[in-house]
Amino acid sequence: MSLRVGILALQGDVREHARALVEAGAEPVEVRRPQELATVEGLVLPGGESTTIGTLLDLFGLLEPLRTAVRAGLPVYGSCAGMILLADEVLDGRPNQATVGGLDVAVRRNAFGRQVDSFETDVEMTGVGDVHAVFIRAPWVERTGPDVEVLATVPGDGPAAGKVVAVRRGPLLATSFHPELTGDSRVHGLFVRMVKEAHP
Repeated sequence: MSLRVGILALQGDVREHARALVEAGAEPVEVRRPQELATVEGLVLPGGESTTIGTLLDLFGLLEPLRTAVRAGLPVYGSCAGMILLADEVLDGRPNQATVGGLDVAVRRNAFGRQVDSFETDVEMTGVGDVHAVFIRAPWVERTGPDVEVLATVPGDGPAAGKVVAVRRGPLLATSFHPELTGDSRVHGLFVRMVKEAHP
């Protein structure tokens, strides 16, 4: 039986995530309503604008059901804005910014700069290997809780060197970058394995 992994389909690279999930051996399901959320065994939170996605989650009646599902152990992977939505603390969030929470980290929105400061580099990611990472108005992690595993940091000796850009806590996975834009499905493969672990 195929593993059903949802993609929050309110904003962001839904088709690209769907393609990567198929390559990783899962059946992608677009999620816009609580009843659709209830049918999936894992969920991807794609990039976009985190404050807008938070507002749409509330508008579509998904915010509280998603918070409840995360507390109950639903595996969730957040990329870029998805990382911000999963974070327990957003250091420069807007007033009343809605987040899902569950990941014991503090993230900084647009930490690498504006859209014109977007860049690409290779990072070494635990459980995946060398990954070509695309950063678009990306956050980074400034604090991790004791049960959060750091999976990747920015290499080199530039101003962002050493910044945390991929983390995991139990069934929750988050990256600052967009693996769905590179045609490399290995990060999604890691997440699919996490979903299988949660549903033996």
